[in-house]
Amino acid sequence: MNSFQTVLVCFIFALASTFNMVFSQTPTKNNWKEDLEIYKTSLENKHINLYHTVSKEAFNKEWDKIYEGLDTQSDFDITLKLMRLTRRINDGHTAVSLRNISTHRFPIEIKLIEGKWYVTKALKSDKQILTTTLESINGTPINKVAQKVSEIAQFVENQNSLNERTGSYLTNAEVLYYLNLINKTNEATFSFRTNTNEIIHKNLGAISNKMWEETDISKLVLSVPQIEIPKNENRDIWFAPISGTKAIYVNFEAYPSFEKMSAFGEQLVSYIQEKQLKQLIIDMRKNGGGDLYVGIVLAHALNLADTIDWENGVFVLTSNTTFSAATSNAALFKQLLNATIVGQPTGSNPNGYQDMDSFTLPNSNLVITYSKRLFRISQQANTALQPDITLHQKTDDLFKETDTLLKELIGRL
Repeated sequence: MNSFQTVLVCFIFALASTFNMVFSQTPTKNNWKEDLEIYKTSLENKHINLYHTVSKEAFNKEWDKIYEGLDTQSDFDITLKLMRLTRRINDGHTAVSLRNISTHRFPIEIKLIEGKWYVTKALKSDKQILTTTLESINGTPINKVAQKVSEIAQFVENQNSLNERTGSYLTNAEVLYYLNLINKTNEATFSFRTNTNEIIHKNLGAISNKMWEETDISKLVLSVPQIEIPKNENRDIWFAPISGTKAIYVNFEAYPSFEKMSAFGEQLVSYIQEKQLKQLIIDMRKNGGGDLYVGIVLAHALNLADTIDWENGVFVLTSNTTFSAATSNAALFKQLLNATIVGQPTGSNPNGYQDMDSFTLPNSNLVITYSKRLFRISQQANTALQPDITLHQKTDDLFKETDTLLKELIGRL
């Protein structure tokens, strides 16, 4: 081996060692005893009703096990145990957030459609795996992987959000490694099935979340030809006419400020009145929540749109990603706007513990979120907002990047 080869090998070894150090967590590095005490006392003091589901005795028993086993656990093992414990509190706004922790992900996004995990985003170099189904990770069947991951998934309020959150944690390298589902933190073999039943095996390397956000990716964009996205649209909320109909489509994906919502509402109503539109579709399928009262500003503005068919012409689209204030607003739109709910049950419950706040554990830097309020907006207790018309994305449409729900709903107008 010449000197250049020797230097090259040493460089690669050093790089690999550094890479693994970045991924690993150093056991007992943080003062977990202090963090665990702050975790428990802060939740007891700040949460509106911490023991509404799990008993104080059961909670403390599991907390004691974590506390007494600190010396033999790595930081991330402790984090996972804390995530399991927090899930027992059983409200979707009380959770352990990893947003302050340096974790890594495998460069795909997946979504559960018709019982299978479909790839909806990938690196441009891996474009061929879009619309394939994820079959296994390192040879472990994906359903078994999903079951283990689902036990620690956070921000879960019902079965619908459990499916959504499980998908988001399924690509987290540290989660998979510390659940003993992969044997390296920086790479794993993913197996995909095409719609012609061909199996594709790919070794995927884990990357930082920042790198994923800054990398060119290929993704599925579901749409219908009747709706054209405005060129200068606000990503949070925008509207467009539905060609060939007397309907308007409102994409309510995130919450703007009170002032911006008020201005948006005025523009929307003015457009509806000018064009004499009869039907209104409010799409809240991707809305993860925000300020409930900002949504009421929209309802207040829409009430002035006299041309709308208020008996049968208002529709709200929901999915398992519709969460928190978005669920509450969808339920309120059903009452205030006489809206027909279309799609799938929501990821959170309109009745339940909400209005999220947070605190940060000083040593581990984990963010702990918790509920401050109890809302009772629906007559159905402890359940998702159920659709009046159930529609699901169809895989045949997925391959064509066609939005099944919009296609079928527009066909009914």
